[in-house]
Amino acid sequence: LDGIAMRVPVPTGSATDLVVTLQREVTKDEVNAAFKKASDDGALKGFLTYTEDPIVSSDIVGDPSSCTFDSSLTMVQEGNSVKILGWYDNEWGY
Repeated sequence: LDGIAMRVPVPTGSATDLVVTLQREVTKDEVNAAFKKASDDGALKGFLTYTEDPIVSSDIVGDPSSCTFDSSLTMVQEGNSVKILGWYDNEWGY
């Protein structure tokens, strides 16, 4: 498990880059489907927004979500190493 949170070049935008090593192999589609389900009707509904649209840091300024999961940036390497990215407004989405 490794991750960083980075400020981006807008006054309140930030992104979290998370890399995890899973016990089993997964596909990019499986990872994205799990986050989609969590945002639609799972435990993270109301906190997590799922997007397939190409977004940039300024798109999340003023967004009340705690995290906007950017499915277009999901990566899976060697079957069990997964990298995801989530955007958030560090002054709004707590």
